[in-house]
Amino acid sequence: MANERLRGAIVESGMTLDQVAERLGVSAKTVERWINEPKRQPYRRFKYAAASLLRCEMSYLWPEERTSAEVTEAGNAELIRLYPHRSVVPNKLWPQLYSQARRQFDVLVYSGFWLTEDAAFHQVVKEKSAAGIPVRFMLGDPDSEAVAVRGADEGIGSAMASKIRNALVNYAPLFGLPGVEFRLHGTTLYNSLYRADDELLANGHLYGVGAYMAPVMHIQRVPGGELFDAYAESIERVWEASRPISSPTDLGGLA
Repeated sequence: MANERLRGAIVESGMTLDQVAERLGVSAKTVERWINEPKRQPYRRFKYAAASLLRCEMSYLWPEERTSAEVTEAGNAELIRLYPHRSVVPNKLWPQLYSQARRQFDVLVYSGFWLTEDAAFHQVVKEKSAAGIPVRFMLGDPDSEAVAVRGADEGIGSAMASKIRNALVNYAPLFGLPGVEFRLHGTTLYNSLYRADDELLANGHLYGVGAYMAPVMHIQRVPGGELFDAYAESIERVWEASRPISSPTDLGGLA
């Protein structure tokens, strides 16, 4: 059976298959397959894009999908707490979060300098290393364009690159510990992300404002939720695109 709902929504929109395909960034043949071969469903990002373009609920075009209300309800359940800015987050929350890690321990930042001076956090890293839990640090490459732009955005210029170099120096005792890896990235970050298993802290980045004055969301993975997984997938993409370093002085441009 063809997906007549999708076909009808396209007709109602007044657009041709070619126009829909162009707006979605796929080929017209791909859209035809979505209609005529329902078992070959699009990736979820294309489902969202198509639903938005055609002004329909995704669950109407693909009934097996949940409604926007259901997705929103699950997303609300993922939010543990919202802090208006990082400076009001209890200092003990960061080492407490990571002390619970049993599978994943990730830090994705530009510098995260304040965390490098937290003795309790250093101790947790050492304990997790001894327990065989992988610890992944992703810091900005101080020579990358992304770091230069972020420094300008915060109004501190080259001090951003200096903060990264100083952060790496502070992390020197952690280099070489079993399971502890450091990588440099040249990614444009919209959030600094701190993940321990199925919980994470997302510290937003705002133009003209240091991260310590930007909001922080404490979220958890829940069945049916999509917010946590969206951030978790972002961490993996940055990790794959980053360059490993073996010491605080192992700098240089990204490949």
